[in-house]
Amino acid sequence: MAAMSVPASELPAILGGTPLRSTGPPPWPVDDPAVRDVFHRMADDGSWGRYHGPHCERLREALREYHNCPHALLCSSGTAAVELALRGLNVRPGDEVILAAYDFKANLTDVLALDATPVLVDIRPDDWQLDVEQVRNAINSHTAAIIASHLHGGIVDMPRLREVADERGVPIVEDACQAHGATIFGRPPGMWGDAGVLSFGGSKLLTAGRGGAILTRRDDVAQRIKLHALRGNDASPLSEMQAAVLLPQLQQLPERHQRRSHSAARLRQWLAERKQSPGGILLQILEPPLADDCDPAYYKLAIRCNGADNDAVRRDRISEAFRAEGIAIDPGFRALHCIHGRSRFRAAGKLPVAADVDKQVLVLHHPVLLGNQADLRQIVAAVDKIERHATMLMANDD
Repeated sequence: MAAMSVPASELPAILGGTPLRSTGPPPWPVDDPAVRDVFHRMADDGSWGRYHGPHCERLREALREYHNCPHALLCSSGTAAVELALRGLNVRPGDEVILAAYDFKANLTDVLALDATPVLVDIRPDDWQLDVEQVRNAINSHTAAIIASHLHGGIVDMPRLREVADERGVPIVEDACQAHGATIFGRPPGMWGDAGVLSFGGSKLLTAGRGGAILTRRDDVAQRIKLHALRGNDASPLSEMQAAVLLPQLQQLPERHQRRSHSAARLRQWLAERKQSPGGILLQILEPPLADDCDPAYYKLAIRCNGADNDAVRRDRISEAFRAEGIAIDPGFRALHCIHGRSRFRAAGKLPVAADVDKQVLVLHHPVLLGNQADLRQIVAAVDKIERHATMLMANDD
């Protein structure tokens, strides 16, 4: 009944209004002439179907040069890369591996795959990244490694984490799967860790549908990974075809990174400047890292959904409303301690921030950040529309 008192043209699409983006979110990957050319050349020379062609070695060389790193090992996924990195660091059954309670699920299951114990620590309330002081308190004689993930346009305080880890002799896996193109306290992504990992999954900033890489300056880590993966053939391969399509994307990464960063800054500014609706501010984009030598990547743009604990405003319903408008804003990861039984991990203290973020986090998927001002204005218009009708949205939530 409440929806009938509002003109249909003003209603959110989920309540029968007109979507702001009738064609939906922009596709990913984009139609890229450079990638098309790669496919044509592979079809001509047959390199797409070979075990050992030129493309994987060219990609390894390009990654080594981009990251100023002596070892770049290719593999089948970012998940495989984390497991291989842990094996390269000699994590063994019975060991403990520290990671954030808010992180990608596969990082916890990779630790379990080695018969080690995940130790969950809380995250910072300001940027939702791994809390280094919590890590310090969690390290003990069983700690074999730390996984530090840069997530949703944020950056872990790697200089401080490196200091804490070195004091206790604990190696770091730096998960840079969301951080292609970032600058992490003056270094390329992955280069603060004893091993850094990348993902080339289908939604990633560099995509081959699947794939990953491990970066390391340590000869012993690279050697252990090779001994585990090379069994007469590579047990976790990246194909020649995947490597070939990644090479032009790596060349285009600096320009695309700059465009995404500019769009994220503009969107953050426009949302901050708009007039507050009667129902209050529903969504807030988290602030970027403030250090001069940090430049985050925006695979996902973290958004706090205010009032997520209130029955009147439920985060998942808000996400559904954005999707109906054609805007790719979705819930983020679930917090690890909220989706796994207590027997599968050890919690290093209480995890209140991660528990709150589990209910609050929304993320904007990156393709729209390569668009124009009109694309960004549609996001602002969608926020305005959904905020104005938040109570109505909840009343019509079946």
